[in-house]
Amino acid sequence: MNQEQSSENGPAIVVGVVRGQPDEVLAQAAILARKFHATLVCASVDMTRYTVEELPDGSVTAFPLDPDAAEVMHEEFDQDLADRIQNVLQHEGVAWSLHALAGEPARELSRIAEHVDAALIVVGTRHEGFRGSVREFFSGSVAVHLAHRQHRPVVVIPLSPVPRGTNLPWEQS
Repeated sequence: MNQEQSSENGPAIVVGVVRGQPDEVLAQAAILARKFHATLVCASVDMTRYTVEELPDGSVTAFPLDPDAAEVMHEEFDQDLADRIQNVLQHEGVAWSLHALAGEPARELSRIAEHVDAALIVVGTRHEGFRGSVREFFSGSVAVHLAHRQHRPVVVIPLSPVPRGTNLPWEQS
């Protein structure tokens, strides 16, 4: 695992990672990183917390959204997710790093991309199903927020493509 700062080692590509996300998102991001000779910056965002301080290494100190749980903590990367990333990327031939963030995912991915001067941001689509589609409709997708609120290209990796001629998830009754 390479924990070097990517901005000092050439181009960077930020990839949003979450628990339960199919490995295909990381695998495709690694392909892009290899093609661009870039470092892969794996960023996980805890939406139950918000950033109170950004540290020089790009990590954050955060408060919980719940005022009854008012403990300040330095965000730490989820060990199970880190192990999964290690397993997926260990033979990909790309340098990579882990960043634990807190807050609204699109804002935080944009912030870390700015910090490392990323060439682009990679995200996966949400899981298929009616609940995921309704949630995405009301809250908006991370990819859409990134496409409209920052200047870097956004690459969206489809997780469950719908065959042509089939209703899209939000069109199903």
